[in-house]
Amino acid sequence: MKSPGCCVTAATVAGAVMLGAAFTPDSHAASPGPSQSAPVAPSVAPRDRAYPGLVRLAVDATDVERRIIHVEEHISGVERNATLLFPKWLPGNHSSTGPIGRFTGLRISAGGTAVGWTRDAVDSYAFHLQLPAAASAIDVAFDYLSAANPGIDSLEISTDLLVLNWNALLLYPAGYFARQIPVAVSLRIPEGWQLGTALETLASQDRSTTFRQTSLETLIDSPVYAGRYAKRFDLDPGGVAPVNMNVFADRPELLGASAEQLAAYRALVQQAYRLYGSHHYAHYDFLFALSDQLEGKGLEHHQSSENTVNPVAFTDWNHAAYERDLLAHEFTHSWNGKFRRPADLWTPNYNVPMQDSLLWVYEGQTEYWGFVLAARAGLWSRQQTLDQLALLAAYYQMQPGRQWRSLQDTTNDPIINHHGPVSWENWSRNRDYYDEGMLIWLDVDTLIRERSDGKRSLDDFARAFFGVNDGSMTVLTYTFADVVQALGRVEPYNWAQFLRQRLDGVNQAAPLDGLLRGGYSLVYTDTPSEFQKDADALRKQASFIHSIGAMVSDTDGRVSEVVWNKPAFQAGLKAGTQILAVNGIAYEAAVLSDAIRAAQASHSVIQLILKTGSRFRVAQLKYYDGLRYPHLERNQGVAARLDDILRARKP
Repeated sequence: MKSPGCCVTAATVAGAVMLGAAFTPDSHAASPGPSQSAPVAPSVAPRDRAYPGLVRLAVDATDVERRIIHVEEHISGVERNATLLFPKWLPGNHSSTGPIGRFTGLRISAGGTAVGWTRDAVDSYAFHLQLPAAASAIDVAFDYLSAANPGIDSLEISTDLLVLNWNALLLYPAGYFARQIPVAVSLRIPEGWQLGTALETLASQDRSTTFRQTSLETLIDSPVYAGRYAKRFDLDPGGVAPVNMNVFADRPELLGASAEQLAAYRALVQQAYRLYGSHHYAHYDFLFALSDQLEGKGLEHHQSSENTVNPVAFTDWNHAAYERDLLAHEFTHSWNGKFRRPADLWTPNYNVPMQDSLLWVYEGQTEYWGFVLAARAGLWSRQQTLDQLALLAAYYQMQPGRQWRSLQDTTNDPIINHHGPVSWENWSRNRDYYDEGMLIWLDVDTLIRERSDGKRSLDDFARAFFGVNDGSMTVLTYTFADVVQALGRVEPYNWAQFLRQRLDGVNQAAPLDGLLRGGYSLVYTDTPSEFQKDADALRKQASFIHSIGAMVSDTDGRVSEVVWNKPAFQAGLKAGTQILAVNGIAYEAAVLSDAIRAAQASHSVIQLILKTGSRFRVAQLKYYDGLRYPHLERNQGVAARLDDILRARKP
């Protein structure tokens, strides 16, 4: 059935012609078009005032088999026309990633009487209430449906482990700064499990733990790890503030950290203190999961960090170095990101939008210090650090997305791409402010060292910029101008121009000057470094990124990445394609390597049998330059500034 007035018909046109009208598609409309029927009510603006009540939160996380968490809240001090908010803009995620889709079964009552609620028509994270006249407190209950399998979303709960983020487990009153809302919390976990968190425990009995009352801001910033198999290690006995590593694992035998391994993590704490000359926490807890059941991740908090890595991190120490800078990175965030924070990233509560313009400092410089501190602490050897730097430098040297997009624009990626990974990542670029940002800070560091003849370095900036107000946990924000001025106090130079050229430039060379000035050149050989071999084995992949331009599973030939316009791209490969055979031989990583070597000598086309979905085809791979793997080679004509950067600092 056609709706009246929905179309321009032949009869309408004919009638217009008969009347002699100059017909246009809109000439028949008497109205200029629709107008907004009612104004959209703005969100309740937060104010820096004391909340007159208390949020009591009780969380039951015992149903790990079905991955369901039950939540009950008692909120006093509620106004009659109250609005409750589900946290939307999450610190550390830099985006509106609050998992509202997992929030279900909402029931609200006041004095035992059901209270109606209405979700805001524009902001789906806001819930409007109409309380009875005499009511000043409400009871709230809902369920949080964590992903039951990896096909739904990243896993937070297994039968032996759970990662609990409070932002997913509460509603809070609108109209207040998060630091002004007091919260009292209790948590139930499965019997026999242990937990780790930066929250301070008030009481613990059976499966239930009650924490000391705190602010909403501190609560959201203090996640919980819990598990069946756990150990706690003191990383700074007798130090200025307790620092502990709370380790959780899929199996008890994975928890066996050796004295040598713990010594490296203890050295991380000391090297951080020697770098920054301060601390900004009352105590610090690494929450460290060794698991292949939960998704690998790292997320910073002021007094703790969430870290999930490969389960063999301790038991296969010599071959599991690839992720070992993670704790150094997240620990650094206590100084850069939590204590000192970009002004446009700080927000008064979790439903005010963030801006990410300085993530190349927040994440990029943190990535730099993560690398440096991992080396200084002995978590990475000098050679392992050089090998990882070579991999990153080579990636940005070949990255095609640099042709059209600036590094500065990638700081928008958490907001643009928060729904999941993107296709053709090397062409679209994705969050390059981390690793390319790190290369820029290496450039800055080596330039300061060169200009000052080794008397000053980025260490001086770190101490002056992040090391102020020792012991304070009050957030101190910064702007681009603050960063430039602080660099200028370390070494006079036009740092604004230096940084803006590297941040805003398009289709320019990768920022590798820091490596060159540090005494190293990027070179390629036909053999991967031991570090790359171990990293590929850990991720069960074979890297042909710098030859044919593809990353391939080392087991079933499934392609995980293809570089835009490289030979694999020209042959029609894409992520998800499966290589079944190479020159008529069933795929193995070694078979493809041999074919690439042979093609270099014979200039013969490599034939691939591919499967994509239910379709099969034969592809012609034209590539004759052999295997290429990146390395850093010492340039004896330049001072070894990079070696000095990576050297441990003495007391």
